Amino acid sequence: MASGFFAILDDIAALMDDVAVTSKIATQKTAGILGDDLAVNAEKATGFLSSREIPVLMKIMKGSFINKLIIVPAVFLLEWLYAPAIKIILIIGGFYLAYEGVEKIIEFVFHRKKQGAEVIEDANEIEENGEDAEKNKVKSAITTDFILSLEIVIIALAAAKTGYETLKSQFNPFLVEVVTVSIVSIIATVGVYGIVALIVRMDDTGYKLIKKSKTEKGVLVSIGNLLINALPWVIKALGVVGTLALLLVSGGIFEHNIDLLHHLKPNIPIMLKEFTLGIVAGLMVVVLVTTFKKLLGKKTH
Repeated sequence: MASGFFAILDDIAALMDDVAVTSKIATQKTAGILGDDLAVNAEKATGFLSSREIPVLMKIMKGSFINKLIIVPAVFLLEWLYAPAIKIILIIGGFYLAYEGVEKIIEFVFHRKKQGAEVIEDANEIEENGEDAEKNKVKSAITTDFILSLEIVIIALAAAKTGYETLKSQFNPFLVEVVTVSIVSIIATVGVYGIVALIVRMDDTGYKLIKKSKTEKGVLVSIGNLLINALPWVIKALGVVGTLALLLVSGGIFEHNIDLLHHLKPNIPIMLKEFTLGIVAGLMVVVLVTTFKKLLGKKTH
């Protein structure tokens, strides 16, 4: 009886050794998309009242966990039923990310700065509709996270398959793949949103350091002021990086999953190619959405 128990423990240890190898490979392969995920989600988790930043972030993180609980079994099921469906869904998601990225650029370039009474009116509207605005932003963040999570899971699965081929494992490849993808999904969610939480609370950390200092000058005061003054610049930088990430991720999806685009202009630097593909795809969707809205408006009128 005891020998059977220790045999089970030995099998679990052997399985975890195999998973550790495949997880390391999968984590390395998904590092780029995790960086993009961090930039996008940090940008989306800002712009709220200080007291609402962490609650909002927790809502987005909860949504991210739910996304992965849906995506992980769905990807394995689709791979078993009809593997090409994964690629089709990924491409559709790429168009959504491209649309979001281009829409941000258009808003930045053509958005007129409001002045005087218009600013006061907008501020009152935001205060009155604060709850609805928060819900919409959380919903948008979770939707974007779904697409990014889908790519993370698919890349992790492909890496797990590659890692398994290098092992002389006694275990079923499906078991190793499931455990690997699950671990990477958990690391991705906790790691990304943990770092985002640290970023959005930089100013609070700075104020606390200043309060702890017994003098008006010193190391703690200097670090505190640095954190407080750096936050607005970090937020602005994340906005730019997040937009670029949306376009690069979407362009990467098209480049890696559409053979025609993959072999098109191979001499162009990959980042420039992915960015261009993201811009073009985003503009296409913007035109379609704008046209649809106009047609819908005419019919309603």
